[in-house]
Amino acid sequence: MNSTDIEPLIYLVDDDALLRDAIGSLLRSVGMRVAAYPSVAAFLAVPRVDVTSCLLLDVRLQGVSGLDFQADLNREGVPLPVIFMTGHGDIPMSVRAMKAGAIDFLAKPFRDQDLLDAINVALQADSARRSRDQALHAVTARYATLTPREREIMALAARGLMNKQIAGEVGTSEITVKIHRGNAMRKMEAKTFADLVRMAEALGLA
Repeated sequence: MNSTDIEPLIYLVDDDALLRDAIGSLLRSVGMRVAAYPSVAAFLAVPRVDVTSCLLLDVRLQGVSGLDFQADLNREGVPLPVIFMTGHGDIPMSVRAMKAGAIDFLAKPFRDQDLLDAINVALQADSARRSRDQALHAVTARYATLTPREREIMALAARGLMNKQIAGEVGTSEITVKIHRGNAMRKMEAKTFADLVRMAEALGLA
């Protein structure tokens, strides 16, 4: 089964067992999957599933704090949307969390709907990020099929050079440039030159 066919998964890390049970019951009641853990260490001990997901994270935890764990995720390039929950929040703490990319910062006790709204925003953000990653992966795979000369001409064309200018740049004829450019368009599955430019930008060529 493709990972995109699996329902999103909500990770919950909070050392309050009663709150974990309450949030788990709420999420399951609206058809959401949830995996709950009492600590960051427990969360890290279980491999993450490759599906759209987000992390509900308590700020104050035994061991690694929620804010420190968010910093660790950012440092390691883990693109997991984080929603913070806290009963001891303050403005500097919330500012730090939001500047580090948190989706929301909810003060306990919070309304069920506020939590569900934040989760929906987080899941939409993760779904959009996964779609962008998949699209870039496909473009990168197609780019790998180009010859070195086709890649060179694609990059120069994407920078705005005309065929005649490209010919002078690479030391070949304008007709040869047109052939290589056409091959690049076909292999990259670009319907228009604008498509090719967007792909080059995504690849960091333009």
